[in-house]
Amino acid sequence: MQSVSPARGAGPLVADVTMACDVLVVGSGSAALSAALAASVAGLSVLVMEKAESLGGTSAMSGGAVWVPANHHALAQGVADSPEEALTYLRATAPDGWRETEDPLWQQFCRCAPEMLAFLEKHTPLRFELTPESDPLMAFDGAKAFGRMVTPAPLRAAVLGSRPWPIRTSPLPQVYTYQEVIREDIYHHPFRVAAKLAPRLVWRRLTSTRTKGAALITGLLAGCLANGCRVKTAARVLELITDGEQGVTGAWVARHGRLIKVTAARGVVLASGGFEWDARRRAVHFPGPFDAISSPRTNEGDGHRMAEAAGAQLAHMDQANISGSLPTRYEGRPYGLSVFFQYEPNIILVNRHGRRFTNEFQFNLGEALDERCEQSGLPLHLPAWLIADSRLLWRAPLLSVCALRSKGWLRREATLGGLAALLGLPPGALEETVARFNACCERGVDEDFQRHLATGHGAGDRRFHGGLMKIARGPFIAIPFNRTFLATKGGPRTDEFGRVIHRDGSVIRGLYCAGVAMANPIGTRGVGAGTTLGPNLTWGYICGRALAHGGDSASSSPEK
Repeated sequence: MQSVSPARGAGPLVADVTMACDVLVVGSGSAALSAALAASVAGLSVLVMEKAESLGGTSAMSGGAVWVPANHHALAQGVADSPEEALTYLRATAPDGWRETEDPLWQQFCRCAPEMLAFLEKHTPLRFELTPESDPLMAFDGAKAFGRMVTPAPLRAAVLGSRPWPIRTSPLPQVYTYQEVIREDIYHHPFRVAAKLAPRLVWRRLTSTRTKGAALITGLLAGCLANGCRVKTAARVLELITDGEQGVTGAWVARHGRLIKVTAARGVVLASGGFEWDARRRAVHFPGPFDAISSPRTNEGDGHRMAEAAGAQLAHMDQANISGSLPTRYEGRPYGLSVFFQYEPNIILVNRHGRRFTNEFQFNLGEALDERCEQSGLPLHLPAWLIADSRLLWRAPLLSVCALRSKGWLRREATLGGLAALLGLPPGALEETVARFNACCERGVDEDFQRHLATGHGAGDRRFHGGLMKIARGPFIAIPFNRTFLATKGGPRTDEFGRVIHRDGSVIRGLYCAGVAMANPIGTRGVGAGTTLGPNLTWGYICGRALAHGGDSASSSPEK
């Protein structure tokens, strides 16, 4: 059975070109390339189709943090960790009710994540390094103070050979490594750090050395190419080809004005990213105000649409990576730069009522921003504002730069009452909120949200200054602090082998999903700084391994 192409209108489809492979991978981010690598190492022919002109998606733009429990680097340093302890941590930290549906996937992730990391180092030029960070939710059983966070070491573009493969650029300074960012305090002292590291930075420029997410994608791509994967950019997968018996056998692809029919003998992996740029879906699942989106504009939910048309069951559609952001431009358009600029002692976050509503330093701040009313489904606190005094701009010079470039973003008034009136907050509420916070500062105890206590995720990270400081020196400042979407995390529900589940509960034969395109078993509530990339890489690996073994991953690793 063939469905109708949205690009060609009604009637039977006629291919300009036909292509065949064992595995078709939709997307080229961390989950997609991990799946392609695992399948190709096992001897399958793999075709990767990327809609954008460049490769890597949101993963290439990221800081490159990867959460992998019980990994071999930690074990080599004597860290006592195991998949069982990681599973205990996931169970303890998960939202109520999630264990009933997600436990088989958590178990599979905990078993496969350490294996995935060793596999990547064996079959790609990637090398990973431990960071000094702890699990952020240290109060829960199974948490570890060290050893689960890794990042890729810098990697030269030369590993890709002579062809200049286009890796997606990032608005973040990719010349620094993740380790340097957390240890050197680039955010507060950009010029001092640049001068200190100048020889190293110049050498990276001269040698085209990539860091963070760009290094991750470069290494994954090098491994895929070495194992025979074919990779195509500017190739939009339009719809899946089904066999009329609840099975997927390929897809229709538009590339350079031609319609390509791709047959995939083993199956299709949807790893096309989130749906945050699909305005209709976003409005349904995330109603209310938001400030920005911090992912490529190609994240339009193509995988979700195609899976739904094939009968897939969708789940967790209200889950996402959510943060605040700074305004900048990317690819010539307004863009939200997701950085932790709220980690300052003389700031608070207030809701639309002028009241403080959360610990501003908590790891899962996105959950607080997105807290919903049970009756209406609308956000409880938005629009929200970051409130500070004039000293903030001296502490964080990047904010001054953003304010100069984005007129009207930062609001400033001589008095708190004047600021509240400018923001449309209830009279007197902001003054009362700030007075209470200042009293807490005098006592050194945040009696409302316990911000004075260690939060468990700032160790070794100089971006995290913490503490309590009065908001007392005018002029007073307000900055919008609504939701910025890094990636939605809902999509087709899968089983523990990455196989997409039909609405009737059966498996859709030949259809797999990984990364943030899937109904992600770890949603808005993160468990570590690499909560997205670690599971993305692992679920891609699981999908590739399952394809190599005919639909499940119960057998051994995907070696030739």
